[in-house]
Amino acid sequence: MPTPSIRAVLTDIEGTTSSISFVKDVLFPYAKSRLGSFITEHAADPAVAEALAEARELAARPDLDQAGTIALLQGWIDEDRKAKPLKTLQGMIWEDGYRSGLLKGDIYPDAVAALTAWKASGLALYVYSSGSVLAQKLIFGFTHSGDLTPLFSGYFDTAIGSKLEASSYTAIAKEIGLAPEEILFLSDNTRELDAAREAGMRTIGLDRGEVVIPPDTTHPIVKTFDAIDAATGTVRSAN
Repeated sequence: MPTPSIRAVLTDIEGTTSSISFVKDVLFPYAKSRLGSFITEHAADPAVAEALAEARELAARPDLDQAGTIALLQGWIDEDRKAKPLKTLQGMIWEDGYRSGLLKGDIYPDAVAALTAWKASGLALYVYSSGSVLAQKLIFGFTHSGDLTPLFSGYFDTAIGSKLEASSYTAIAKEIGLAPEEILFLSDNTRELDAAREAGMRTIGLDRGEVVIPPDTTHPIVKTFDAIDAATGTVRSAN
């Protein structure tokens, strides 16, 4: 029985379409430096108040005052903790930065070119990142190449499940409405690739030189999107 052709591409962001350094050295410090003033200014806003209450609940510190909650959240930033209320607040702060022009989404040029071509060829494109859906839309919506959000048919964050669990990719395939084997997943994290393949998706890893790819990995590995034949889910040529 022939292998089904690819009908959709699901891509990670950090280390795949964008540099890890942009997230670690630009976005995180930007959010941390503005967290206190943002919360002070917007603490009464319902969405901000809800995120602060959720952070206190998650930390089992319901009696924390505003200053203590800010300190808690700043500590989570330093720990790179994937906490929902923190991601919610970071997204709000980044939105201010993007809309003011202080931030520009740093998307690799080869990713922009490939994603544009794949969309034009009829492939559906989706994003799966540990960052919130708002953060995903912002990084693609305010780039040096313009607004790239029209390229994507949907966005997924860890609300659908951990990126290291096969069940998350099964759930995504169900949401998309395709069989897992009709979806190509791209990531720089081989554990994520393992989980996606376990769910039945086809996988290709990106080696942007920022993480160590295990030498014994069984996933195809490329350095840029140029080497990917998305329609077949294979590597076009050595690179």
